[in-house]
Amino acid sequence: MVGRVRRKAGLAAAEALAGHRGAAPVRCALCDRPLGERTEWHHVVPRSEGGTDTVPLHPICHRAIHAAADNAALARAGTLDAIRDLPPLARFLRWIADKPADFHAPTRRLRDRH
Repeated sequence: MVGRVRRKAGLAAAEALAGHRGAAPVRCALCDRPLGERTEWHHVVPRSEGGTDTVPLHPICHRAIHAAADNAALARAGTLDAIRDLPPLARFLRWIADKPADFHAPTRRLRDRH
């Protein structure tokens, strides 16, 4: 029963974030490209670190964030702007900028190149 209540609360929060009931988010919070068929919700500060706010992302953008930084690093960053400034994600954002909304590719661990 608790899971169902939590899911409903999450859906209500997502609708509120979208502006009004029934409206789907239009752009990815990380790369600012239009969202495609699939949207994933990302906790900017991980739940394990006390975060509650979520933002809509492409699946590939969501995986890139988690490939570039662990939960502790995401909690230290605290904002999407700080996350975008991580060198591996800056490279990813330049690469993904001209891809279509539903583009997806395998995600590998993003490393900081020196």
